[in-house]
Amino acid sequence: MGHLPVLFAALLLDRLVGDPDWLWRRISHPVVLFGAAIGFADRRFNNAHDSPAARRRKGHIAIIILLLLAALGGWGVSYGLALLGGVGVALEVVIVSVFLAQKSLADHVTAVAEGLRRDGLAGGRRAVSMIVGRDPDALDEAGVSRAAIESLAENFSDGIVAPALWFAVFGLPGLMAYKMLNTADSMIGHLNDRHRDFGRAAAKLDDFANWPASRLSAILIAAGAGFVKGKAAMQCAASSALTDQGLHRSPNAGWPEAAMAGGLDLMLGGPRRYGGDLVLEAGLNAAGRQKASAGDIVDGLAIFRRACDCLALAVLAAVAVSL
Repeated sequence: MGHLPVLFAALLLDRLVGDPDWLWRRISHPVVLFGAAIGFADRRFNNAHDSPAARRRKGHIAIIILLLLAALGGWGVSYGLALLGGVGVALEVVIVSVFLAQKSLADHVTAVAEGLRRDGLAGGRRAVSMIVGRDPDALDEAGVSRAAIESLAENFSDGIVAPALWFAVFGLPGLMAYKMLNTADSMIGHLNDRHRDFGRAAAKLDDFANWPASRLSAILIAAGAGFVKGKAAMQCAASSALTDQGLHRSPNAGWPEAAMAGGLDLMLGGPRRYGGDLVLEAGLNAAGRQKASAGDIVDGLAIFRRACDCLALAVLAAVAVSL
């Protein structure tokens, strides 16, 4: 059985079931295991007394080894599942769904809108602190809403579209390697004193790995905006992605975020605080509305769900063509 039918089934399973908390309270999520391996490499090889060049070299070696281990692990699992016939296919669907984030992302972002509506700004700040790294105490209601929508758009790309693409092309080895890389970027791909050199390779490789997914994500979000808000919103989403994506500090995140900004007629991005430090950044779709609210989060979630539907339909169409 090819990768695409498995991917389509996994997208449906993740959409309906997601990541059940009761399961991951009992066993470790695979990404937690990836994080443990990355943390070990960071502690063992990222020595503060080394020169910047040595730290970069060790970082290159560490991420290559981690990616090879992840890919080999994926190959081993795939080989074992192939021996199980139909049961193996069903297990592969479950495994792939574990690495997708449709329902869990929607649940976390929904919690922000519900927190704002139920408990006001304090509730929104508590909920948004679970999904973004910026200082929640520095955010007003509009800032909380924008942060939730930006997280929704960015994570649609690297939490759903990218793993789906890497699995579609390379199967479980590609999916496992991508998730290892994406986890490494989130842990060590930072421009702080400890990780600027050691995590450089992980950050650059993650930019490369997310390049196609970020562009496809913008297309899917524009299509989702068309379904939810009409043709004008779809055109605005596409236009904003094309013109404003380069204003984002990330070479990839600007695509889905700018598309979402255009689809909602909002300005996203702009200055924000991380750990007390002010990061100056241009606004995406600067001509859009400045004030975001819980209602905009709900509209963003509707666009997100239609974008997920478009992804699933595209995979189903590819399955039909391949038959």
